[in-house]
Amino acid sequence: MMEVQFLGGAREIGRSAILIDDRLLVDFGMDSGNPPAFPIGDVDPEAVVVSHGHLDHVGTVPALLSGDSRPSVHWTPPTYDLAMTLARDTLELHGGSYDCPFTQAELARLTQVSETHDYREPFEAAGYEITFYDAGHVPGSAHVLIDSAGGSPASNRTKSDDDGDTRLLYTGDFHTEDQRLVAATTARPEADVVICESTYADTTRPPREEIEREFAESLRTTIWEGGTVVVPAFAIGRTQEVLCLCERYDLECYVDGMGKRITELLLHEQNRPFLRDTDALRRAKGNARFVDGRDGQRKRIAEQNTVIVTTSGMLHGGPAMTYVPAIRTHPTNKIAMTGHQVEGTPGRDLLETGSAELDGRRMPVSAQVEQYDFSAHADRTGLFEFLESYRDSEVLVVHGDRCEAFAEELRREGFDASAPALGESRTLE
Repeated sequence: MMEVQFLGGAREIGRSAILIDDRLLVDFGMDSGNPPAFPIGDVDPEAVVVSHGHLDHVGTVPALLSGDSRPSVHWTPPTYDLAMTLARDTLELHGGSYDCPFTQAELARLTQVSETHDYREPFEAAGYEITFYDAGHVPGSAHVLIDSAGGSPASNRTKSDDDGDTRLLYTGDFHTEDQRLVAATTARPEADVVICESTYADTTRPPREEIEREFAESLRTTIWEGGTVVVPAFAIGRTQEVLCLCERYDLECYVDGMGKRITELLLHEQNRPFLRDTDALRRAKGNARFVDGRDGQRKRIAEQNTVIVTTSGMLHGGPAMTYVPAIRTHPTNKIAMTGHQVEGTPGRDLLETGSAELDGRRMPVSAQVEQYDFSAHADRTGLFEFLESYRDSEVLVVHGDRCEAFAEELRREGFDASAPALGESRTLE
């Protein structure tokens, strides 16, 4: 039996955080909107388990190291590296302001309590047996299996040992289709209860290969016509996917922003086992020209007949604030969006209105604007495919804009499904 409280990511996307028996915290993210939002309530866990290295799942973890608190923090090697990179970036951008929930001292403490684990290697945390399984979302992303049996490994237990035990599977973010960077999830560990993300529960995508071909052909056409393509891309995962595609389709490109650091980091020795094809990422890096951001360099690159892959993915800031204004006036040029554009972001405005507020100024854009769905989340078909293995389990739907509606659909399909509210507690058996 477990008491589970939903402190973030319930009937919303962002600030994912789930507390189990007041002892074990699973994810502790932030919503990077304006103003940012953090998980609700006061927590002081014995241990923290992190599913993957995206801001909405890991962004507030360093704040748990304030005062005398020193919970152990468990994650895969890439998740640790990505989390530390994001945290340093958050401090650099917002340190000392209300936008930053932690200090440099707390970030330093995080390195002291960190424990990394590989997939399918059980470990103990706060009295639970935890096992990570490859979730196929980004390098190091994990489904988290939490077993209340604690110190007795599942493989050594008898049937009688299981009485009263609860196996909870937290899916984290996952994908059921291969990407260039990571392979699809194939893990379906036995579980009594599944807490399942539902980000794209209302979306069915064409096969990824089809999207990739359309994207590459569009970029190639613009280059042939003498234009420049700016590809706004998230630093973690999406930038590397696009670089791999450029190499695969023989498109020269530049890469700018945080994606440069992440690309280098993912090729570090401890992170290579978490990539689908290390050589493919090496080739992609070799095909790309890394921009160092010296004065005037970006504007000169923007005048070239080339592809520029740069942060930020939703045009919040970053080097895109130089590239997009530089190419916006000519209809031969192109802006190829590669990720979901949240409502209220400049990227969403650009798609809907043909103009956007960039670097403090409202700018009309004459360049072509296109959108490609390279999401690293399972779509509707993938969610049902995954959950088919859990028809006999309780399913709790989180991390979506329409959690209640998806839970209702699952119930109509015969699942025991519901969508917990923010702040709600559930007793799981």
